Amino acid sequence: MTLLPLRDRLQQPVARIPDRVFALIAGAAAVLTVVLLAGVAAKLVAASADTWRQFGVLGFAFGAVWDVGAGVFGALPFIAGTLATAGLAMLLAVPVGLLTAVFLAEFAPSRIAAPLVVLVELIAAIPSVVIGLWGLIVLTPLVRDVIEVPLSTAFPNIGLFAAQPTGSDILTASLVLAIMVTPTIVVISREVILALPDAFREAYIGLGATRWETVAKVVLPSVRAGLLGACILALGRAMGETMAVTMTIGNADRVPTGLFDQGQTIASKIATSFVEASGAGETGGLLALGLVLMVMTLAVGIIARLLVGRSTASRNG
Repeated sequence: MTLLPLRDRLQQPVARIPDRVFALIAGAAAVLTVVLLAGVAAKLVAASADTWRQFGVLGFAFGAVWDVGAGVFGALPFIAGTLATAGLAMLLAVPVGLLTAVFLAEFAPSRIAAPLVVLVELIAAIPSVVIGLWGLIVLTPLVRDVIEVPLSTAFPNIGLFAAQPTGSDILTASLVLAIMVTPTIVVISREVILALPDAFREAYIGLGATRWETVAKVVLPSVRAGLLGACILALGRAMGETMAVTMTIGNADRVPTGLFDQGQTIASKIATSFVEASGAGETGGLLALGLVLMVMTLAVGIIARLLVGRSTASRNG
């Protein structure tokens, strides 16, 4: 056993004090985060208790009618709208975002990558209301005239394209969301790829692999947990986005059955109706919608954590 010098032994307890203080502060911050989250959930549950008692969990979640005059509140149109827009947005954004991140991190020269990264980060910082205005003024008529009218004319009997083209619908809202979440995927995925040590790449290239083979067989499998985390973070933003979706989705309280149908998401319904809620019943229904959105977001996070854990375990195994 090695004995420390007397001076080091005297200073050692003092050196531990900052560590303990930092640990206490960090632990308190972690506990505070959980407490705040639990407090928000408890408040939503308490404020919407009458709605849950009247309709039940399943009755509210799968109710297809939202009629304030009749006092009937069902969340299915808004749950369906949220899942449809977020799912389609991710279907469009994930391939573009991941390929862009791979290009910027692995193939683009620094003189090209640097300004492109700055541009992507600036796009991510644009307020959602500005993107919503652009979507309303520019994208809505463009989608209607260039995409929806030709498709509905060519395939009038296909349900996805059967609705009357208006431009303010599920498709346009999904495109706006895809534009908004793609920079998030690009920025986070690029940082994850760059964090991989160069030794991984050099070892595989030394065996005779091409640059593309190295990326496909070494880089991407090694960082797939981080890439999945970036996609899940983008999905969470897509599910909770409000203003841009409100301006482009059409705001119809019905279950969408096609890409050209107008609809609502949970966030857009709360944004458009909460201030003008006409009674305790509607207010309770909107608060119940907020609780549903919170549960959906937490479920996405938990599923992502499980997938990341499984991916990490399989790689280590």
